[in-house]
Amino acid sequence: MAKGILGKKLGMTQIFNEQGELIPVTVIEAGPCTVVQKKTTETDGYEAVQLGFGEKREKLFNKPLKGHFAKANVKPLRYLKEFRLDRADELASLNVGDQVRVDIFSEGEKVDVTGVTKGKGYQGPIKRHGFHRGPMAHGSKYHRQVGSLNSRQPSRIFPGRKMAGRMGGAQRTVQCLEVVKVDPERNLMLVHGSVPGVKGSLLTISSSVKQ
Repeated sequence: MAKGILGKKLGMTQIFNEQGELIPVTVIEAGPCTVVQKKTTETDGYEAVQLGFGEKREKLFNKPLKGHFAKANVKPLRYLKEFRLDRADELASLNVGDQVRVDIFSEGEKVDVTGVTKGKGYQGPIKRHGFHRGPMAHGSKYHRQVGSLNSRQPSRIFPGRKMAGRMGGAQRTVQCLEVVKVDPERNLMLVHGSVPGVKGSLLTISSSVKQ
């Protein structure tokens, strides 16, 4: 069944499993999330549940958001995210004001984690796209440049050509990560491998679509 929760990346570490193997894991503070709104086909045209996560000073919210949270009778939360529902979805049984906690996932499950990658600023084609470098001899005038951009005809650069530019800061999803450990008391989840984003960034954890 489809499940989803919001979380915060705390960093990476490593643990040993029962076989004595060293496993790199990412520690995620997942939830608790509050159901702020439930959308239905009759009122909104689709089925979804809106979850809120994270603390923020109430005076920093504008009036429309304050009214949105007041309608649900919940305190204002920093992040809001919708999760689409289907008839077999476990989130479909939730009502406004209910809590979604990390224990909806169990050890051994596969999850997809979505986040915004680290911003790396303006980078050249070698780092940004993995191009090969040119000769490094003294007579060479070409070392780390982009290289040939087009043929003689037509004498123009086609849109989409891989060149130097801004790198990172894009939403990415890592699929089929294994849940290594779940700690409901501290709202922590350990997943095998790395996930996008810097420490403290928002993550969306959902059931893997490929399992």
